[in-house]
Amino acid sequence: MKKDKAIVVFSGGQDSTTCLFWAMKQFSEVMAVTFDYNQRHSIEIECAKNITEELGIEHHILDMSLLNQLAPNALTRNDIDVKEGENGGLPSTFVPGRNLLFMSFAGVLASQIGAKHIITGVCETDFSGYPDCRDIFIKSLNVTLNLSMDQPFVIHTPLMWLTKAETWELADELGAFDFVREKTLTCYNGVIADGCGECPACQLRKRGLDEYLKTRKER
Repeated sequence: MKKDKAIVVFSGGQDSTTCLFWAMKQFSEVMAVTFDYNQRHSIEIECAKNITEELGIEHHILDMSLLNQLAPNALTRNDIDVKEGENGGLPSTFVPGRNLLFMSFAGVLASQIGAKHIITGVCETDFSGYPDCRDIFIKSLNVTLNLSMDQPFVIHTPLMWLTKAETWELADELGAFDFVREKTLTCYNGVIADGCGECPACQLRKRGLDEYLKTRKER
């Protein structure tokens, strides 16, 4: 019988929404936390609100606007273009310290509401090289959070070793394929569902979807 309480770090995107459905299968009580850091598109916050409201999930929105001041990048500034990394560098969408801060504040909130489990949709397989999406970082942070608050937190990363196609497959297995496809926001240009089709996030999402649909049709 499911007993534990969990909190999902939630952006309203494909990955975090898949994780939200995963958590709902795993835990008796699930909450979501979204961080407002004056990101490029306020629609991201609205999308997260709409999803949690439809699913009946308690939703916390935390002000992280300081991150916008400290880490100017393509996700926090309209005058910075979305670009892939060049010569092995990080893309312009990398926000230094974002996951470190998000997971730390999620830990503080989890402590306040009595949640032992923290879920995040970071992934080291199909990703843009962000250092704070790596498994080694999450494991290190898990230890640090536990020591800092003397709490037995467990950070779960259901998507860590999945490709985007496998993430679509997981959503399908959770009965959430259409929901994720139609109601989530992945696009860097703020277009819900299939997105603009041009930005790196949309291209990655579409490649994974196309790959999965080929195998899905063969079943």
